[in-house]
Amino acid sequence: MNFKVKDHYFKKAKKENFLARSIYKLEEIDQKYKVLEKGNRVLDLGYHPGSWTQYALMAVGEEGKVVGADIKPINKKLLGPKNIVLFEKDVFEVSGPQDFEEEEFFDVVISDMAPNTTGVKSVDQDRSLALVEKIYEILPKTLKPKGNLVFKIFDSNDAQEFIRTLNSSFEKVSKLKPKSTRSISKEFFVIGLGYKG
Repeated sequence: MNFKVKDHYFKKAKKENFLARSIYKLEEIDQKYKVLEKGNRVLDLGYHPGSWTQYALMAVGEEGKVVGADIKPINKKLLGPKNIVLFEKDVFEVSGPQDFEEEEFFDVVISDMAPNTTGVKSVDQDRSLALVEKIYEILPKTLKPKGNLVFKIFDSNDAQEFIRTLNSSFEKVSKLKPKSTRSISKEFFVIGLGYKG
């Protein structure tokens, strides 16, 4: 199925000097659920190319901080602001905030990570869920109690089942398919507010 890659959000991102159209997904999520606040310390897992990092920087302001980690080489286009630190590392080998040269846990963990897709629906769904389960596993090592979480997942019965289990870990769990998500996409986003730790 064809879709126009250079759609409205693609052009908007280019015009506004953002690294990817996905920035508008996080913007909508944040406007609706108030995930990010001024002064927050944010961990962006699998940040590449960096549009979520760009949005988080704006949302937390100069008194906040954003740490991005990805297995891909550091995107130097993001470097400049004093309150951003990027790491080239496997986010799933994290043992604690010290791996990011931090002393405290983070107020917010965000992830727009997706697996390398095969085009085989069931395989891609399973890979997406496996990524999300790994994110969940490192939360006790990274996210503060009362903290917030946002992640992307491909829809499936197993994904819906997994999301139901999050209710025991967060005060509120919501799902959203942002307006800037392509209509043919099976992705949606999960928002966990008030981590119970």
